[in-house]
Amino acid sequence: MATNLNSRLTLNNGVQMPIFGLGVWQADNASAENAVYAALKHGYKMVDTAKQYGNETGVGRGIARALADGLIKRSDLFVTSKVANQDHGYAQTIAKFDGTLARLQLDYLDLYLIHWPVDGMYVETWRALEDLYAAGKVRAIGVSNFDVHRLQVLLRQGKIVPAINQVEFNPQMQEREMQDFAREHGIQLEGWSPLGHGSAMSDPTIGAIAQAHGKTAAQVILRFDVQSNVITIPKTVHENRLVENADIWDFELTDAEMAAIRGLDKNERSLWYPAFGWYGTDTDFGMATQKWPDSPVNYDE
Repeated sequence: MATNLNSRLTLNNGVQMPIFGLGVWQADNASAENAVYAALKHGYKMVDTAKQYGNETGVGRGIARALADGLIKRSDLFVTSKVANQDHGYAQTIAKFDGTLARLQLDYLDLYLIHWPVDGMYVETWRALEDLYAAGKVRAIGVSNFDVHRLQVLLRQGKIVPAINQVEFNPQMQEREMQDFAREHGIQLEGWSPLGHGSAMSDPTIGAIAQAHGKTAAQVILRFDVQSNVITIPKTVHENRLVENADIWDFELTDAEMAAIRGLDKNERSLWYPAFGWYGTDTDFGMATQKWPDSPVNYDE
């Protein structure tokens, strides 16, 4: 059972990954820098970013400041980034990886993910990740937003079983089929949008459980995510919210409360998700991000 921000799960290659960290999707570089620095100051050990977020530079600056100020040691920090859609393919993935390291001001990544499974290319991209892993440039490799079918393809054609599949996970989207498949194959689930874009926080079931524990609805949901054994990365750029999100270690949901929250599952993805052609070879992520507020598209800054 996770007991604090130092709690870690062991991945299928033996690497230990924090069960809780900071996500920075939709943060510009300045906001990402400040959020990362504040998170590390308050004891966070993990930061999740992606080239497609356009804020690797800001994340790198926040990490560099925290390391320089002695807030954390590199060996205690776990940093994730992801292959951008426009970088798919073996040669392109290898060529662009060094740019991610440079923007993050790091010598290696702890986890590198395929951000979206672009059909016709993701197997080749996975081969590149396997070679980056073999070269010691990343400590673990995985995928994001893969469904069962595409994971099965990787398991058949790849050499390494992904350590992680990062998918949407919250009370209203609990990925039951993926949970079962991942458990069967030793793949750890990591959840983005753990608060369900806020919609679950107004549910009366969540509200009643929060009142019973003297916690906020957000804290109850994040506790549910962690107790579901899903690595959790709530995103925020506000320091007070960082502190609140991480204040989930002094209570535990009962079996009945966990069951009640599991009963909220609608198997419904985010509103934007179905409209995004995530499996297409012609997906233009830059155009997609323009629909989201404050989403930078200067990926290579």
